[in-house]
Amino acid sequence: MAHMAPHRVVLHGHELSYVDSGSGPAVLFIHGILGSQRQWSHLVDKLDDDHRVLVPDLFGHGDSAKPTGDYSLSAHAATMRDLLDHLGVERVTLVGHSLGGGIAMQFFYLFPERVDRLVLVSSGGLGREVNLVLRSATLPGAEQVLGLVASAPVLSRAEALGRGASKLGWRPGSDIRAIWRGFSSLGDRESRRAFLATTRAVIDIGGQSISAHDHLGSVLPIPTLIVWGSKDRMIPAWHALSAQRAVPDCQVELFEGAGHFPHLDDPDRFARVLREFIADGRDEGPATAVEG
Repeated sequence: MAHMAPHRVVLHGHELSYVDSGSGPAVLFIHGILGSQRQWSHLVDKLDDDHRVLVPDLFGHGDSAKPTGDYSLSAHAATMRDLLDHLGVERVTLVGHSLGGGIAMQFFYLFPERVDRLVLVSSGGLGREVNLVLRSATLPGAEQVLGLVASAPVLSRAEALGRGASKLGWRPGSDIRAIWRGFSSLGDRESRRAFLATTRAVIDIGGQSISAHDHLGSVLPIPTLIVWGSKDRMIPAWHALSAQRAVPDCQVELFEGAGHFPHLDDPDRFARVLREFIADGRDEGPATAVEG
């Protein structure tokens, strides 16, 4: 997968890492908290034969810089716009997972003329409820606790426990693998600070503090696909249904048995659903109504 080598660009004085592969209609994938471009890498090969696939590491994540500063949804959305400007990409289909869904909706709210379609995967911003693990990141002392949890001795002990359990036939699901990889990326203070700043921008001790429902009615309807795992323990799947009521003409795909990372649990189905959604109505003029 040589074409997957990430590029780097300096935006606002900081280095952003991103993958840019294929040509055709552009699709921008935005990962979530504790995520990175790696969570989408298996989809690049499934889509880049006839799409231009853009997969950045958000600031504060993966191989991108982890500056002190603004980690709000608007700041992340503005960075995504600057990346598109740098690449000369006018319009995209946005695919956002978890926090990335919140960023995608904020991007659409700020720059509606740049967005063809919106795909929200287990998205933040559609309700108050969120897992206690993320709510606890807003508590005082969270930085010290994270420093301890992400320290080498604790991680290696947990890894040994995992190896022992797998000998007994335990298979970690996509959720555990992805969250584990995320936590093990918090070994340095800059990553932990960026994680806490990102989380605290969208979550308070009572749950998610930012809701897209205030904005959704004020922008023109846009083709929207919502994908959720029925066993999501981070953000409940019923948020998909409340979003469906708020967004006219939106399509909901529930992945039965999948967790918070349906695109990792069933990548083939995810790629197929995404492909069909992007292809559907590509040739329709803006005046064509889609029957719901």
